[in-house]
Amino acid sequence: MTPLHGTKIMLAVALVAAVTMQSGRVRAQQLDLARGGPIEITATDGIEWRQEQREVIARGNARAVRQNVTVTADRLTAFYRPKGGTATRSQPAPTDITAGTDTGGNEIYRVQAEGNVHIFTATDQAHGDRAVYDIDQAVLVMTGRNLKLTTPNDVLTARDSLEYWSQKHLAVARGNAVVVTNDGRRLAADTLVGHTSDAAPPPAGTTPVAAKPAADDPAVGSGKLQKVEAFGNVSVRTVTDTATGDRAVYVSDTGIARLAGRVRITRGQNQLEGSEAEVNMKTGISRLLAGSGNRVQGLVHPNDESNRQITGQPPAGNPGDVSAGKPEGVAQ
Repeated sequence: MTPLHGTKIMLAVALVAAVTMQSGRVRAQQLDLARGGPIEITATDGIEWRQEQREVIARGNARAVRQNVTVTADRLTAFYRPKGGTATRSQPAPTDITAGTDTGGNEIYRVQAEGNVHIFTATDQAHGDRAVYDIDQAVLVMTGRNLKLTTPNDVLTARDSLEYWSQKHLAVARGNAVVVTNDGRRLAADTLVGHTSDAAPPPAGTTPVAAKPAADDPAVGSGKLQKVEAFGNVSVRTVTDTATGDRAVYVSDTGIARLAGRVRITRGQNQLEGSEAEVNMKTGISRLLAGSGNRVQGLVHPNDESNRQITGQPPAGNPGDVSAGKPEGVAQ
């Protein structure tokens, strides 16, 4: 191994950062380390280059920057390999790590961050104790305490793990998962799968200004939240109601959450139960639905003014399909 010491050391990881653009398409993706040029790594306690293991380890206020994405942590490890194949110990490593010479044959395939992890751009940010970014699949997996993913549109938190599939436009939160939109809508479940749209392309007939850094453009975002699928112990809250169920689909444009499986709507002292429900998170109106000919039941207190908006009328439209079961393979 080769230790590199100093109060602050910059490692231009051109030697391991040759990841190409896929299909020539350039999208505005947030927290996406799979795109861009070299990764620059700095650290206050030194950088260790393990040639046999093909690892570069930065310790102490470690920071990695690639284009508009920054990763900070107590410790950062970059794993690299020869281009086009799996690393083997018989293949020689680069000869000069600081100058970046003899580096054309290597590429980073995974970045691991440990301790006080913060990944951010000009618009989005994620926090956790540990993070692994798989560059081949363009997926970030965060674990540890106080997991949080913040975008201009919403905040997603979880207890067990957060997955961010930047190029598949997916965010998966597991364990006491909660998403709160910037206008106060709240959806919670054991597992939440958020689907976002791609960032809007530039207007027709215009040409992007290549010289403008992506990090300086506040419009470069992770896309609009289109739909959230919820699985297990689902809870949807409005100002007056709490609706629970086994699964749900929430569609952002309509503001409607459709719940299914052992559904209950609670408002004040009133409780209604059925197999399906619709909650309009824009108007605050909840509807309990019979669904497949099943009867609804509940306890309604006539003197409770809060019961006036709970109805058994069918919804105006079908915001989504909540017939799916467990979220197996959501990111496949």
